[in-house]
Amino acid sequence: MSEIIRKPRVGFLGTGWIGRHRMEAALATGMIEATALCDPSPECAAEASKLAPDAKVLLSFEAMLDEDLDGIVIATPSALHAQQSIAALKRGFAVFCQKPLGRDAAEAEAVVRAAQTADRLLSVDFSYRFTEGAQAISRLVRGGDLGQVFAADLVFHNAYGPDKLWFYDKAQSGGGCVMDLGVHLVDLLLWLLDFPDVADVSSTLLAGGAPASADSVEDFATAQITLANGVVARLACSWRLQAGQEAVIEASLYGTDGGASLHNVGGSFYDFEARRFKGTSSETLVSPPDAWGGRAAADWAERLAQDRSFDPAAERLVDVAKVLDRIYGN
Repeated sequence: MSEIIRKPRVGFLGTGWIGRHRMEAALATGMIEATALCDPSPECAAEASKLAPDAKVLLSFEAMLDEDLDGIVIATPSALHAQQSIAALKRGFAVFCQKPLGRDAAEAEAVVRAAQTADRLLSVDFSYRFTEGAQAISRLVRGGDLGQVFAADLVFHNAYGPDKLWFYDKAQSGGGCVMDLGVHLVDLLLWLLDFPDVADVSSTLLAGGAPASADSVEDFATAQITLANGVVARLACSWRLQAGQEAVIEASLYGTDGGASLHNVGGSFYDFEARRFKGTSSETLVSPPDAWGGRAAADWAERLAQDRSFDPAAERLVDVAKVLDRIYGN
């Protein structure tokens, strides 16, 4: 008689739109079971219950910590990510957390050390890595098809600003558009280039068109990042930019033998095209549609079902946080 292997039991903390979307993607793998969910909004909890009718609806994070869980998905305000992740890891739960993992590198490193001590899987929702376009460009870089990469341009302009007040409170958010959007650009840059050391970072942060103060959150930012391997990267991100479309999202790499670019199509937040450049010619690598949004959560769920132990790749989460610290001048 074959042994019956129980699916990992997972709790979902924070079930707003993003939390529910990641919940749906993780459950769609068929590899995990939703055991518990919690959200301060009864409406959000009720919507999440439609995805997992048998899951307990809990009233607090503390109640979730008392559940018999193998993992937890955290989609709460940024100020809570580090402390909630650490508390969950200390209970032996694997963690999948929304970005940023911490409001600074010290918080992020504390979470990674907790995961290492607990020997539990830790992942962050860096979803753009999982677009088909980014995967295609990654294969070009790793295969040497672009030659020696020496420059990169990365952009994330959002015609809207966040609709929750905590985003504009630096104590809660850790920062503005850099923490919200720029973090994806930094992660893409380092991930595509296999996490080289960072030699230098310079930046300009604006709020309402003027230099951002120590207490304000920036709504426009530029940064130049020089990597130890010689790559010079330019980053720009913003909220509520007058860009003529809903979003401008792009990550382009340039090498001695060619270039490649991932960019959104027609201002879309979801449709991406990847192209390869050679001199004045251009080749399409990937075109929409591509249902990429929940793939990071699905990947965590699949890995959780196989092995809950610490993945040393989580150390790279601290590398991303350290670059953000340098952009902020910390």
